[in-house]
Amino acid sequence: MNRDRVVRISADRRLRGPYTAGGALLHTLVPEALDIAPAAVAEHDIEIRTVAPDLRDRVHARRQPISAHRPRAERILVPAPRRTLRVANGVAEFVRDHLARSGPLTVELLDHAEADPADRELVAVLRRRVPSELLTITTLRRTGAPPGPEPTPREHDLRADGLVAQGLIGPRLGAVPWHRERGTDPRRAAEAYRFATEWCLEQGCHHSVAELGLRGLALADPDDAPETWWGLVHDTAIALGALGREDEAERILMEARERTTSPLWHSTIAYTLAMHATRHHDPACRDLDAALGWINTGIALCGLLPGPAERAVKLGFDLNGKALIETRRGRPECALDLVEEAIDLAGRDLPDDAQPVHKMVLRANRAQLYDLLGRTADGLREWDAVIAADPAYPDYYIDRGNLLYKLGRVAEAVADYETAMEAGPPFPEPYFNRSQARFAAGDLTGALADLDHALELDPGFAEAHPNRAGILVALDRYDEARAACDAGLAVTPDDPYLLCALGQVETAAGRHGPAREALDRALAQDAAMAAAWACRGVLAFATGDSAAAVRDLSRALELTDEADAETPALLFNRALALRAAGREDEARADLERAGKLAPGDEEIQQALAT
Repeated sequence: MNRDRVVRISADRRLRGPYTAGGALLHTLVPEALDIAPAAVAEHDIEIRTVAPDLRDRVHARRQPISAHRPRAERILVPAPRRTLRVANGVAEFVRDHLARSGPLTVELLDHAEADPADRELVAVLRRRVPSELLTITTLRRTGAPPGPEPTPREHDLRADGLVAQGLIGPRLGAVPWHRERGTDPRRAAEAYRFATEWCLEQGCHHSVAELGLRGLALADPDDAPETWWGLVHDTAIALGALGREDEAERILMEARERTTSPLWHSTIAYTLAMHATRHHDPACRDLDAALGWINTGIALCGLLPGPAERAVKLGFDLNGKALIETRRGRPECALDLVEEAIDLAGRDLPDDAQPVHKMVLRANRAQLYDLLGRTADGLREWDAVIAADPAYPDYYIDRGNLLYKLGRVAEAVADYETAMEAGPPFPEPYFNRSQARFAAGDLTGALADLDHALELDPGFAEAHPNRAGILVALDRYDEARAACDAGLAVTPDDPYLLCALGQVETAAGRHGPAREALDRALAQDAAMAAAWACRGVLAFATGDSAAAVRDLSRALELTDEADAETPALLFNRALALRAAGREDEARADLERAGKLAPGDEEIQQALAT
C-alpha cells in the first residue's frame, strides 16, 4: 500500500448534501477495507451507510431498528441533533483503524466554507480522534479558470435529469435540487427539495433540513402540490425547532395554518406548537399553559379524522404529547392516564402488526412514568417489552440499565450499558453510566477510563467533567484534577460539583483563598450540596477556624443520610474540629457514632482508643 497517498475532495454541500466530504472519503476507503478487513466495515455499518448512502449496496445493514422495515410515514422517531456526532465518532474510529492497517493518508479538502455543519463536525472529529501520523487534513482554497457562462434553465433541467438517472442518493441531496431550483419547473424543484429534507431528517441532519426546507418552501404551492408543500412545512419546522430556532419554526407553522383546511395538518401544527412551548431551548420562553391550549386543540381536531386507524395514531400521538406537558406540570398520575388511553386506543383500533414504532414509543413513555411514580417492577416489565420490540435501538438499553442500577442489579445494568455501546454508533452516555457503576464498586481506574472515553467522544459532555475531576482528587492526582476542573468549567462555568472538586484541589495545594472562593461559589449554586459543606469544613479546620469547621461539617451531616458511606468520615472530621474547639464530650460522641457505622475503620478506632 502506498504510504504517501493523497486524495483531493470537495466539501461543497451543493454537490451531495450534508456529507459531501465524508462520503467522498468513505468512497475511497471502504472498498479497500472490504478487501482487507470486511468485519471492520460491518462493525460501522450504520455510520457508513449514513455518510455514504451510495455505498449501501456494498455495505450490508447489520444493525437496523424496526423503523427501517416500516413505511416512511410510520418512522416517527426523529433523531436528535447530536446523532451526527455519534455518526462522526463511528466514522472516525473506522478511518483510524483502517489507516492503521493500510497506511497514512493525506486529504486535501476543497470548499470547506461551503460544507454542511454535519461535514464540518465530521472533519473536526477526524482531526481530533485520528492520529496525525495516520491522517492529515489540509484545507485548500480552490483556484483555476473562472467559471463558464451560467447554464440556461433548460440546461439546468437536463443536468438534474442526468443526475437522477444515475440512481444515486448523494446528488439528490445537493446537486439535483440546486439544478431544479434554477430550471424551468418550480413544482419539480419543490419535489426535489422534499426528497432531500425527508432523507436528511431521517438521518438527523437538521441544519441541512432547515436550509433545504426553506429553499423548497419558497417554490412549493399548497394548491398545486399540497403533499409536497406540507412535507416541506413539517420537515422544516421540526428541524428548526430541534436547532433552537423555534421562532422561525412557529412563523412557518402559523403561515401554514392560513393555507390549509386539513384537520390532520392543523392538528399536527397544534401538536408541534405545543411541543415548542413545552421544550423551548430558552427556558424563559417555555409556557405550559400555552402548550396545554395547543395540545387540546390538536386533540379536538383528531375527532374530524375520517378513519379509525388514522385517528388512533394521531390521537394517540397527541395524548402522548399532552402526557409530557402534564409531567412537566408535576402531574405524573394524569400523564400516565393519558398514555394508558393512547395505548388502549392503539390496541383497539390498530391491527396487531400495524404501527409498531408508535406502539413502542407509547410503552417506553409508560415505562418512564412507572419509574417516576416509584412503580419500578412495572417499569422494568415495560422496558423489557420495549427492548424486545426493537433490540437495535440503543437508547432504551440506557433507560432500562438505569432502572436496574436503581434496583441494585448492577451487573445487569452494566450489561445493558455495554449492549448500548454495541447497538449503534458510539456515544458517551453508556460509558458515563458504566463509570458510575465501576466507581461504586471501588474500581476508580476503570471508572476514570470510562469517563476519559466519554469525553473523547464528546468533550462537551458536561456530566463527565465533575466525576472525572472528583476521581482524580480521590487518586491524589491534583494537577490532573485541576486541569479537569478547568476543562469542565469552560463548558459549564457554574457547575457546583466542579467548583467543589476545584476547592478540594486548591485545599490540597495549600491555596486556601482560592479554595474558599471555589467552595463558596459551589454553595451559592447548590446550598444543599453536602460535599461542598464538608470540604469547606475541612478547609476551615486546616486554617485554624474550628468553630466554622464544626458549623460546616454539621450542615454536611444534616444533608447526608445516616447510611451514606461518607457519614463516618464526616463524623470523624467533626470530632476533630469539636476537640480543637474544646468540646470533648461531643467529639467523643461523634467518634463513637462513627465507630458503630464503620467498625473496621482503623483511624476511627485508634482515635477512640486515644
